[in-house]
Amino acid sequence: MDPNHYHLTSVWRLPAEPQRVYRALEDVARYPQWWPQVRAVRQLDEHTGELTIRSALPYTLRVTVREQHRSPAAGLLQAALEGDLQGWSSWRVSPADRGAGTQVRFEEDVRPAKPLMRRLAVIARPLFLANHAAMMRAGELGLTAHLA
Repeated sequence: MDPNHYHLTSVWRLPAEPQRVYRALEDVARYPQWWPQVRAVRQLDEHTGELTIRSALPYTLRVTVREQHRSPAAGLLQAALEGDLQGWSSWRVSPADRGAGTQVRFEEDVRPAKPLMRRLAVIARPLFLANHAAMMRAGELGLTAHLA
């Protein structure tokens, strides 16, 4: 197993209709309004932006996100990631299995490019995973409040 390879999945359940959730997720420029760990977004062009991310651990990530695929009908957003994390991420938005609301599946397949993160991968991997999980929980709570 490569300690510098991360395939991460998070599932959110949101009390809003899928179209509203999709519109919020495709509007990356507004992420800092509802996702506390996304500190800043800088638009580079129509399909590319740079996110500044800082969670519980004392390091900041700068990630360039380039849209690869957008399909409102399929509820899919997919992007290539470069910078401090390299790989891809995707959002899949669908109606909730039971009852009203929406299920969102976030997937990310990345490798850190920051030298310190790469050197610490073997011993710090559990901390990196916990940090990511905390960030995703905060994102789900933030988006829920934003859509309310």
